Amino acid sequence: MADNMSKENRTKTMKAIRSQSRLENRLTKELWRRGYRFRKNDKTLFGKPDISLKKYKIAIFIDSCFWHVCPIHGNKPKSNQEYWDKKLLRNQQRDIKVNDYYKKNGWHVKRIWEHEIKKDLDAVVDDISNFIDKVKNQNKKP
Repeated sequence: MADNMSKENRTKTMKAIRSQSRLENRLTKELWRRGYRFRKNDKTLFGKPDISLKKYKIAIFIDSCFWHVCPIHGNKPKSNQEYWDKKLLRNQQRDIKVNDYYKKNGWHVKRIWEHEIKKDLDAVVDDISNFIDKVKNQNKKP
């Protein structure tokens, strides 16, 4: 598997990939502005959810269309296809494993595609707000 970039260029390209996207930051800032308190990318939780509320056992993941193979926008690079097929399949399998782990442990999991945020940030924030509120209300004792 020969790389078509020099080592220096590959390093520069890989360093440019951020664990938190600008889109994710816009979303979390809006949730915070609306009064929701949470942790971002909590390393103590399996799969490092993008947003987590341990008290209510809520894990929210924001999936990039490329890395998580969006059925609408996902595309695979034309070069080195064998590598990318394996890599992207592993990502999808990991997503399933992470979802199963949280569901087996009584957590509430939500996954958001990046294109949903790009299309309508407010609608996604409303959707997440409703999701969190619903879980909070389920946990209240009568």
